[in-house]
Amino acid sequence: MSGTMIGFALLLFPFLLLGFVLLMQRVEEPLSSIAVERQIEQFLDDASPEELDTFVREGTDSALSRFRARLGIARLRRGWRKASH
Repeated sequence: MSGTMIGFALLLFPFLLLGFVLLMQRVEEPLSSIAVERQIEQFLDDASPEELDTFVREGTDSALSRFRARLGIARLRRGWRKASH
């Protein structure tokens, strides 16, 4: 490659990278909304009465964070029990 071709490639690279990032963002958006929908479905199926009350009073974000925290603690307890036996 000649020097001008390398220079042109160096100038073009940031724009190509930006285009790729924008394309990947468009691909990711529908996938992340599907993941949130599945988390809400799981929450509504498995939530305790207190978590459902939080959902009604404070909204989705707060209720889901408490639900995830409870699930995380339950997983840690199961793992700890298996390790101690």
